[in-house]
Amino acid sequence: MSELVHASRFGSSGTPVSPIVEFWNNTLAPKFLTYRHILEGGLSRHGDQVFPLIDIRKGERLLDVGCGFGDMTLALARKVGQCGHVTGVDCCPDFLNVAQSDLDVSGLGNVTYHVADAESGLPKQRFDSIFARFGTMFFVNPVAGLHSMCTALRPGGRMTHIVWRDRSENPWLDAARSVLLEHLPQPETDAPSCGPGPFSMADPKLVCTQMKAAGFMDISFQKIDAMVLVGRTIDEAIAFQLALGPAGEIFRTAGDEAMRKQRAIEADLRDLFTTADRHNDGIWMESASWMITATSPQDRDRGRHD
Repeated sequence: MSELVHASRFGSSGTPVSPIVEFWNNTLAPKFLTYRHILEGGLSRHGDQVFPLIDIRKGERLLDVGCGFGDMTLALARKVGQCGHVTGVDCCPDFLNVAQSDLDVSGLGNVTYHVADAESGLPKQRFDSIFARFGTMFFVNPVAGLHSMCTALRPGGRMTHIVWRDRSENPWLDAARSVLLEHLPQPETDAPSCGPGPFSMADPKLVCTQMKAAGFMDISFQKIDAMVLVGRTIDEAIAFQLALGPAGEIFRTAGDEAMRKQRAIEADLRDLFTTADRHNDGIWMESASWMITATSPQDRDRGRHD
């Protein structure tokens, strides 16, 4: 861990690290690093579509929650200009070490990264706008996490987050999951995991209720559709699905049974990806997300109290 990232922490007042954060750091972070090119290259399609729609103003202070490898953080920093500032936070120091390395060669002087659990470790009323790409779905307590983000905004501040829509609209994850369930059981409910999961905020009615309870106002939803990369080759697409996402969770929690059935599982996944959309740079599949926007109350008494 670099000294810069280690020293830059929000909420470092002795709050215990949650099991979800430990799981991200110990289990998922190494896999995310392995498949960074897929995750960053594919998921950026959603960020690219949303970016022109976000109300970003020169000179503002922005927060990028769950910033990961920092690609969107740098894009936001260029948008606010050198008179503005962007803070990127993530619970995984390994991600931020990559982000810091990219920042070092970017020439940008208006970005700071911090290790933080956004559910509890954000400062109060510091930011004009908050952005999160595929991070809020993993809050252990969604209302508490969203409330933490709401109170980090100045009165009247703006929030934009991107979350996956229903699994049926996301074959890039759900198709492989269906294949795995033909061979292996559903994970136990108490199995270690990344949190509620990628589709926990797919229902607009539920999320609207959560955001209102967290203190947000003026909540709106917009559909975003994009093809995302699942692997440069079929072999890589198979390995990616067995490492991450719903299929990866099924495979991981099945233990020895998964090892015994791995050859048959891989054969079925190979059939799946053989029929997927193939291009020179890899295999692409359909995905669907919500862009959700909201504001914090001008009058804090109208929002949810701390």
